[in-house]
Amino acid sequence: MRLLIADKLHPRAIEELRTLPVEVIYEPEITKETLQNHFAGVGVLIVRSTQVTAEAIEGAKQLNLIVRAGAEYDTIDVRAASRRGIFVANCPGKNSSAIAELVYGLMISLDRRIPDAVTSLRNHQWERRDFSKAEGLWGKTLGIAGFGAIGRDVAARARAFGLNPIAWSRSLSPARAAEAGVGYASTLEELASRSNIVTLHLPLTEKTRHIVSRRILGFLPKGALLINTARADLVEQDALYEAIEKGLRVAVDVYADEPKGKSNYQCTLLNARGVVYGTPHIAAATDQGQLAVATEAIRVIRSFLLEGTVPNVINVANVASGRFQIVMRMLDKIGTFANVLAVLKRHGINVEEVHNTTFEGSGAACAKLRVIARPSEACLTEIRAFEEVLHVDVVTLPIFA
Repeated sequence: MRLLIADKLHPRAIEELRTLPVEVIYEPEITKETLQNHFAGVGVLIVRSTQVTAEAIEGAKQLNLIVRAGAEYDTIDVRAASRRGIFVANCPGKNSSAIAELVYGLMISLDRRIPDAVTSLRNHQWERRDFSKAEGLWGKTLGIAGFGAIGRDVAARARAFGLNPIAWSRSLSPARAAEAGVGYASTLEELASRSNIVTLHLPLTEKTRHIVSRRILGFLPKGALLINTARADLVEQDALYEAIEKGLRVAVDVYADEPKGKSNYQCTLLNARGVVYGTPHIAAATDQGQLAVATEAIRVIRSFLLEGTVPNVINVANVASGRFQIVMRMLDKIGTFANVLAVLKRHGINVEEVHNTTFEGSGAACAKLRVIARPSEACLTEIRAFEEVLHVDVVTLPIFA
């Protein structure tokens, strides 16, 4: 089996991957247009920012697993992967410290106008009076939109800066917020209205696209700061330009039209009439962060290759629809299991999950088959007729809300 790395990955991770029973192909310059030309013999794919389209997935006949070396996976057509029975896994929370550090770097830069002050000095200017007009961060309220690993890391650093952190996410409850030591906002509108600084750490989905709309931006108080190191499309761009012209100070690390690799990129947002700072999508790009993510990707792949399990898998149903379980004790002989499956197929019984356990030194095994419909007595009679089958039971599984 071949493992294709279609993005840059930490060198130490590549060395460790080469110790696994797989041929490692390192092609960091692959693009979404050329990806499908590199799938010959590839069973495992690692990507970071390279898009994996439905067209590429359909042509990857031997692909078993896609690992996104990062938290988000909106660059992968997960539905297309699921249709072909391809696992998709990510590496959540491993670069959260790096992103949190950049958030505070951007926050202080906005308040103290550090990039402008540096540019002024390089232009042989001494504008001490102009750059001494910062407000300071102490005592301000920091609104954290999204409270996953990154949001929690941002909150953990807030007290050191004298900030009052509050948080909102759809899954956050008042109890969880209190446990994490942050204030609770019940809606994004409430978070915006109570915050002097808002930092975005939400995943990009159809529900969160443009969630920071003109209406939400209108709730921000005068002189507020907005920081986006998550996804550009979380924010309605036209409304953002208007808010900047009205005094909103903005720092971003993500853009709607990001180029791949080095490019003569024209960032129109930085030309907005107001205080806007930007970095070229580097939030997770510390050596510490990249190594942590790569190490987690290795863990996922090692588990898949050596144990047959996929940690962090995101496209396997958490709740099975099968309401019945066949529990079958049988002799551990070649063909026994195949015979039972053939009977179930004839009776139109779909098997959703299978767990088989063998007993040491006994020559016996116990199989548990989760099935969609209850097998008929005729079906069970056929199964019991096999000499290798010792006993069969059908258990009705409980329904959990």
